[in-house]
Amino acid sequence: MSRAVRPGSPFPLGPTWDGGGTNFSLFSENAERVELCLFDEHDAEERIEVRQQTVHNWHCYLPGVGPGQRYGYRVDGPWAPADGHRFNQAKLLIDPYAKAVEGPIRYDRARTLAYAAGHEDVRDDSDSSPAIPRSVVVDESFDWEGDVRLGRPWHETVIYELHVKGFTRLMSGVRDDLRGTYAGLASDAAITYLRDLGVTAVELLPVHHIADEQFIVERGLTNYWGYSTIGFLAPHAGYAATGTRGAQVREFKGMVKALHRAGIEVILDVVYNHTAEGNHLGPTLGFKGVDNAAYYRLVPGDERHYMDFTGTGNSLNPVNPSVLRLIMDSLRYFVTECHVDGFRFDLASALARELYDVDRLSAFFDVIHQDPVLSQVKLIAEPWDVGPGGYQVGNFPILWSEWNGMYRDTMRDFWRGHTAVGEFARRFTGSSDLYQADGRHPSASINFVTCHDGFTLRDLVSYDRKHNEANLEDNRDGSDDNRSWNCGVEGETDDPAVNELRDRQMRNILATLLLSQGTPMLLAGDERRNTQQGNNNAYCQDNELSWLDWELDDRDGALLEFTKRILRLRAGHPVFRRSAFLTGEERQGSGAPDAWWFRPDGRKMTQADWARGDAFALGAFLNGAEIPTLTADGEPVDDDSFLVLFNAWREPVTFVLPPARFGRRWAHEVCTADPELAPNGTSFAARTPVPVEARALRVMRRVG
Repeated sequence: MSRAVRPGSPFPLGPTWDGGGTNFSLFSENAERVELCLFDEHDAEERIEVRQQTVHNWHCYLPGVGPGQRYGYRVDGPWAPADGHRFNQAKLLIDPYAKAVEGPIRYDRARTLAYAAGHEDVRDDSDSSPAIPRSVVVDESFDWEGDVRLGRPWHETVIYELHVKGFTRLMSGVRDDLRGTYAGLASDAAITYLRDLGVTAVELLPVHHIADEQFIVERGLTNYWGYSTIGFLAPHAGYAATGTRGAQVREFKGMVKALHRAGIEVILDVVYNHTAEGNHLGPTLGFKGVDNAAYYRLVPGDERHYMDFTGTGNSLNPVNPSVLRLIMDSLRYFVTECHVDGFRFDLASALARELYDVDRLSAFFDVIHQDPVLSQVKLIAEPWDVGPGGYQVGNFPILWSEWNGMYRDTMRDFWRGHTAVGEFARRFTGSSDLYQADGRHPSASINFVTCHDGFTLRDLVSYDRKHNEANLEDNRDGSDDNRSWNCGVEGETDDPAVNELRDRQMRNILATLLLSQGTPMLLAGDERRNTQQGNNNAYCQDNELSWLDWELDDRDGALLEFTKRILRLRAGHPVFRRSAFLTGEERQGSGAPDAWWFRPDGRKMTQADWARGDAFALGAFLNGAEIPTLTADGEPVDDDSFLVLFNAWREPVTFVLPPARFGRRWAHEVCTADPELAPNGTSFAARTPVPVEARALRVMRRVG
């Protein structure tokens, strides 16, 4: 008996279940024939020709088809690689709008290449169905129980970058079957840890459905980081504990709801700049076979090859309105249907390219800025790509915050004694030179020193060269990190003096990061001295090398407690998280400017001092007298002013406290050279000498 097929609707794209059947719609501008392929419980395939085409969308409605139905597409059209067309009906394709994807790519089971081996222009007609994951129809209903996006102000935000699997894979407080999953991140153990630490948002490494590249699979590895997307609306099935047939969508939503209940926002790291299909020799998994010339940026006059602004072999084509719509539909879906609070855009400069140059007013920005939903969520750019002119730190539009690569490099250099104090002061106070002129605020600077891509904090102070041998690329991959500081000893050591200096450097970096103006981002595990044994490109290490080790020793626990202490200091004192830039101008009634930099002798920094290349010690006065501050009990605080004394030099430095107009008396708050020294009531008068150990910082609070 033939299946009933109705014309259906061209919108919305993808599968839409209405309770009685499912509407399917697929965009392909250059296709000549489209087949919808349904798979039953035994994986038998039923092909249904999609005859209706409206505004390049191929659509049909199937009564009786509902959630859990596995499907794919076969799309026919010109086979002309030299002209950019790679249609091949023998290849099963993942729906670009699938809300769920089930199963891995099985490179050993069938050909995923659309061309014959060794003959790029000859079409391969072998069926790829045994190798290709299935798209899945899902039920979008979910009981949110009143959940809404949290909308935490930027200046109150502390971001914690983590990997969904790696964060809980070894966490003993999580049930065994939930470790490494969305449900594991939603567990009481995981959420309690995040709340106790003091972070306000998690930034999740990519959770859009991931496809491992064949060259990684052949090494017995996987694309652990997940910057290899094949489905922009589908939460990755490999991070779900609840099985198949679209259940991962419900589990993902449950994770978001649980984190929101704990007051923690969810930011997704999204990869719209390229896909997992690689260059012209790569596999055909979805986009290439649906409409290669529409979805990808092709080289003008040489359409066989791809523009590559990402280093992955291809670049998605947001200049095409339907591809731009796919990106926007993906973003809106995760905001409206999954309640996420924001996005970090991987290699965002690639999305802003209209032709070759990065265009600040590109269609990508225009569409987001006018969108009533997306313009209200947190938007973070990784403001570079690998193409010409791709480094765009400070150049994104007003709604955007940016990963501040200049902050990272400056702080690493300062604490190893390789940068002038002027650059350090600019970054510590929010990088106004980058973000103030166009109306942005200090929170536009996402401050970080380490992230998933590079050394962990512990490895940064323990290694001066990468050790990526486990990646099986002869240690050629990953960046040559020249801003590490290992105290003259490469790798792990039992020398207590070396370990103490390394621990102090970790405390210096963490304290500087968390007390800087702007939005701090902490790499998961840095607060626990997590190590990757010198691997600074662990993208393919889905194992103990990348998973967080939850077994603490005394040194790990001490750093964790220190990090919590600094985060409490930041949370309790708005002077460390201003919503406006510091000006250096005197505040009415306070008798002092909002910020004032001074030399170790207690005198104001001069132009000559800022220009010195051999000065690595300075102090910062931060005036909080004009900022209303309440204690945890809601009582007003009369004063919220601090001194921060920085000494990145290899010898101790004695600071003379500033004159009395800045404060008559100052009490100790934190010292990275003696982290166990707690505030004890002892105070120091103005113009009093205060020693700061080599490579250390000290925080003092005004008490009179």
